[in-house]
Amino acid sequence: MLDYQLEQELVAQGFANVCGVDEAGRGPLCGPVVAAACILPAGLVIEGLNDSKKLTPKKRDALFDFICKNAISYCIAEASVEEIDALNILEADLLAMRRAIDGLSVKADAALIDGNIARDFQIPAHAIVHGDAISPSIAAASILAKVTRDRQGVELDRLYPQYGIAKHKGYGTKAHMEALRTYGPAPIHRKQFIRFLDKE
Repeated sequence: MLDYQLEQELVAQGFANVCGVDEAGRGPLCGPVVAAACILPAGLVIEGLNDSKKLTPKKRDALFDFICKNAISYCIAEASVEEIDALNILEADLLAMRRAIDGLSVKADAALIDGNIARDFQIPAHAIVHGDAISPSIAAASILAKVTRDRQGVELDRLYPQYGIAKHKGYGTKAHMEALRTYGPAPIHRKQFIRFLDKE
């Protein structure tokens, strides 16, 4: 159930601008990982807001536009394929989240992070498991990240149509694996994620 309890608890402790933070694209074999940070006006009601994975693409697109227009501040950032390979996906994920927070035009002084890890942030950060189903700020950030990542997938499919990315979003489906075996990897592929090719 989404409500502003977590945000309100931090405001009661003296924090003025609490942002929600979430990521998208952690599991695919290709492309960057995307993170978003979002500060919503206190108590803003967003009709249909939910964990982005539970919404249709059409609903996500509509909510994306509404959030961009009504948020106090938001920022969408990423960590590149090269950074994922150099660091590992968890560290790249956290890097993208830090960049999203740092890029807010209205600076946040506390953050609610979706997941179970929140470390090395410049402001107090609280990890919230399944936060995108609890906190409106995190749910809004999840939509910003998911829609951005999906749009990137469409662009990657246009550039590299042989892999079928528009269908599987870059995940390790049977079709994607077969395309990798047939055509070999492209520069968009995460080397850490396609090591199975080296063993064949």
